Amino acid sequence: MASTLSRTLRIASVAGVRAGIRVASARAPVFGFAFAQKSAVRAFSVSRAIFDEQPRLRLGSPAPNFKAETTHGPIDFHEFIGDSWTILFSHPADFTPVCTTELGAFAQLEDEFSKRNTKLIGLSANGLDSHEKWIEDIEEAATNGSKVGFPIIADPERKVAFLYDMVDHQDLTNIDTKGIAFTIRAVFIIDPNKKIRLTMLYPASTGRNTAEVLRVLDSLQTGDKAGVTTPINWIPGEDVIVPPSVSNEAAAAKFGDFRAVKPYLRYTKYPADLLKK
Repeated sequence: MASTLSRTLRIASVAGVRAGIRVASARAPVFGFAFAQKSAVRAFSVSRAIFDEQPRLRLGSPAPNFKAETTHGPIDFHEFIGDSWTILFSHPADFTPVCTTELGAFAQLEDEFSKRNTKLIGLSANGLDSHEKWIEDIEEAATNGSKVGFPIIADPERKVAFLYDMVDHQDLTNIDTKGIAFTIRAVFIIDPNKKIRLTMLYPASTGRNTAEVLRVLDSLQTGDKAGVTTPINWIPGEDVIVPPSVSNEAAAAKFGDFRAVKPYLRYTKYPADLLKK
């Protein structure tokens, strides 16, 4: 019974801490099991309510707004986005090896994102004091001389992490000393209309590929401006695909020459002229 109680309390503590519920210790006497079980059930009920209230974030969904403290001061997220594209990316914790390499890589590519009218904003599940000290380490060890010029959200209570569902099923049993689930490595690309256009979710053990984040941003922006789609492993400058909804006549009028491999698979040259408009 003690083993069952220990496991139940450990998992329930995630919801209990967030809801202000004090769940009994697994070391409590066995006669306290009934009370502890009640607390666990209540915590699970609150957890279910929290997740039921979460917005269902799908491609095309409005990006939930929030207010938060960051290393650049307090922000309203939608005001921060403004008329730009935005990339929100999360990290499990400060002073961790994989996260440090990722922040350094994003810092090195920040100018490339800026050229594409895109803002970067990170998130880590620690406070501002910790973030500020961590940035010193990042710039010393992982940026090749670049500065971390983008803000990092302080999310020690995982409020933004839960709002954007940045916690996976496994991590609900992988909790910190406060009893709060760790954050996974999530990426959200959000357009100027505050719509979610792309999501990527990585386990805490796997670092992301910043070149891929930049590539998919190029694909999204090219598709929006030129009305095309992009094939596997596409990079800017390569041929693009004419969407099946566009007739041959309309494709010829818009793109000029195109190459039909199959009636539904037609390639055309990179639409540089259309992208300049």
